[in-house]
Amino acid sequence: MAVLRQNRDMAAAGRGHGAGTVGAMTKTFVLGLVLLTAACSTAACSTATEPPPGPGLSKVLLMGDSIAAGEALPLAEALDASGVTFESIASDGGGNVVGPFSPENWRTLPERIESARPDVVVYQLTTYDWGSREEQRAGYRRLLTTVTGVGARLVFVTAPPIRPDDFYRPHMADLDRAPAVAREVASSGKATVLDASAVWGGTYQRVRDGKADRGADGVHTCPQGAARFTDWLLHELATLYPGFTPATARRWANTGWSADIHFRGC
Repeated sequence: MAVLRQNRDMAAAGRGHGAGTVGAMTKTFVLGLVLLTAACSTAACSTATEPPPGPGLSKVLLMGDSIAAGEALPLAEALDASGVTFESIASDGGGNVVGPFSPENWRTLPERIESARPDVVVYQLTTYDWGSREEQRAGYRRLLTTVTGVGARLVFVTAPPIRPDDFYRPHMADLDRAPAVAREVASSGKATVLDASAVWGGTYQRVRDGKADRGADGVHTCPQGAARFTDWLLHELATLYPGFTPATARRWANTGWSADIHFRGC
């Protein structure tokens, strides 16, 4: 399974355009997109003095696969600007709690969650959440038990839609089912499911507003998409934690994260 994961990551990397072009392609449009759209949604485009950020929560722990690892880059900047500690244990080629690689992940996951001491654990459903309904339910319930056991709140976030290749095509029924299973597990009231279709829509879309939003590999995000996701998630967290005031996008949109190698396929 480790070989499968490594091969998958290498194949995904090979479909990119090269890390050297990322900074030049993204520096200006991330700032422009986020400040003119995301920030305006929080009244940052008005002349009023922007409210100071406030925590309302102390630490967010992010879990997921390589998609989440890319999204973690602007999210780390945004939460830091909002006075909140952030940690990502999202994993390239894994990070899942059900399906392949999950037995390996579970060997250390409870200890990693406990040692992080989070208020909220955000688990973005992964592209490796393969298995039957019963297997998915068992994995999500185990995660819920682990998270609540350390006094934290579990927030499931649906994954962005992908353009499946031969690697993913046999597992699409499982991935399509996963959000419903997560909602079933969360129906106890001990977890929350956030539907990220407000960010991504219902199908993979490479370009939005004339700029690359998703990776050319059909799976990952580009800086623009990661920034839009971050702005959306901040406001969802503010709804869950009324004492939390997110920093406006002008505080985190153009801090250099867009040049990271995670965005090589953009």
